[in-house]
This record gives sequence, structure tokens and C-alpha cells, in this order.
Amino acid sequence: MDSAGLRELLTFYADAGVDEPLWDMPADRFAETQQEAEQRAAGRQQPARPAAASAGNRPAPSPATPKAAVPDDAQAARAREIAAGAANLDELRAQLEAFDGCNLKTTAKSTVFADGNPQASIMLVGEAPGRDEDLQGLPFVGRSGKLLDRILAAIGLDRSSVYISNVIAWRPPGNRDPSPLETEICRPFIERHIELVAPKVLVTLGNPSTKLLLRTQTGIMRMRGNWAVHRTPSGSEIPTMPTLHPAYLLRNPAHKALAWRDFLEIRAKLDAVGSA
Repeated sequence: MDSAGLRELLTFYADAGVDEPLWDMPADRFAETQQEAEQRAAGRQQPARPAAASAGNRPAPSPATPKAAVPDDAQAARAREIAAGAANLDELRAQLEAFDGCNLKTTAKSTVFADGNPQASIMLVGEAPGRDEDLQGLPFVGRSGKLLDRILAAIGLDRSSVYISNVIAWRPPGNRDPSPLETEICRPFIERHIELVAPKVLVTLGNPSTKLLLRTQTGIMRMRGNWAVHRTPSGSEIPTMPTLHPAYLLRNPAHKALAWRDFLEIRAKLDAVGSA
């Protein structure tokens, strides 16, 4: 394995929470230490502890890390209550950064809130941060973000004239898919986020954000290119265009033509509402 591959592997293990190396010498985890044998013989039996390396070679204990929250319906209900109490975007960001009810936060480096202009007429929502986004604390800054920037530029937009966020604020370890319950816990925050921004046009990037925000089980290939409606918790209706995620387009460049048609529709809608 070359150095780049080894670096990627080590990064994956670190993101997954593996923080201890293997010992140089094997340890017999079933062996009983001499002290434990003497205590057992004296009638003071204690639970057996696995034999480890000698004290001289043992590394210093790692500092305590926050315990992961067990995702459940109670956490989802708590998230709904907290998100509903946010009066503005600053409050929502602070509440999201303080929220400890989603276990994804314990392995992420950053809470990725949003980027762009919150006064913009158009808001785009993806699924979850990737590695680059987690490091920089901003959505869509990696390869897919660069493609998104080029697509936006082609219809006369940039980060100063759009607002961008994700359904999930924390990078799942190893870039795995968020679980349905993790997504449900994060739903109230992104729904309140959209409600506070109140864009004239909403764009859902990819299958997960489309299904969540439009409350549908229909796949993105059937949804894309067709205007739908996102209903906020307060009952407002926002015209919504589902389209393909830039990461998908990087893997399937032939489908860029489909996304281009969608963004031409988005440009026409913005012109019709007198925006951007």
C-alpha cells in the first residue's frame, strides 16, 4: 500500500473512533495475572482482567471523550422542541452546536451549519458533510462543491447570491449513510432552518434530502426536473426543485445534462419571482 492509501486508511479508522494502536507483542487476554491468582487463592476473587503489556511500555490513558447519545424517539422530540424555540439563525446555530442528542456529533470535527447569503432568494440543501466539509466547517467545499459552484455560475449565481446547507450537520464516520433515526433527529433543525431563511425557491440536492423535505418515497430520478412544494412547520409553501447531487454527477457525468435542464428551470423560476 502506498503512502496515500495508508493515509486514507488511517483517516478512516480515526474517523470511526479507533484511537489505540496494536501492541508490538501479542497479549493473552485469557491469562490470569499473578496478583489475581493470589487474590483468588486467598478467597478475595475479583473479575479477571485481561493481561496487557508491561507498565513500562503502556501508553498514557487517553483523555475521556464524550459519550455517544443513543438515538431514539425521545431525542427526536427534544430536537423538535429545541428547534422550534429558535427565533433567528444565530439562535438556531447556537442550539445546534450545543445539541448532544445525535451520536454523529461525537465523531465529527465540526458542526457544519451553512454557507452563502441567508438573504438570498434561493436555498440549496444536500444530505451531510464530507471530509472536506467537516475540516472546514462549511458545506460543499470539496470536489462536489466545486462542481456545484460551476453549475451555479452557469446560471449567473455564486455563493453571495445563494444559501447552502445540509439535512445533517455532522459528518457520519467513514462517510457512511446516516441512519433513518439520525436523520429524523436532525429533521427539525433543517426544517426550522428553511423556515427562518424563507427562500422563494428551494433546491433539494440528491435522494436523501428530496425524500426528507418533500416527505416522499419516490426516487430522485423520477422526482428531478419537476416542481414540488416543501411545507414548513408553520404551513408556508415553498416551490422546490429536486435535482441530482453533484457527487452523483461526478460518478455519472453523462447525467450532467439532466441536472443542467433542472438548473435552467431554477433560473427561469428565479426570474419569474424577480430574484437574483
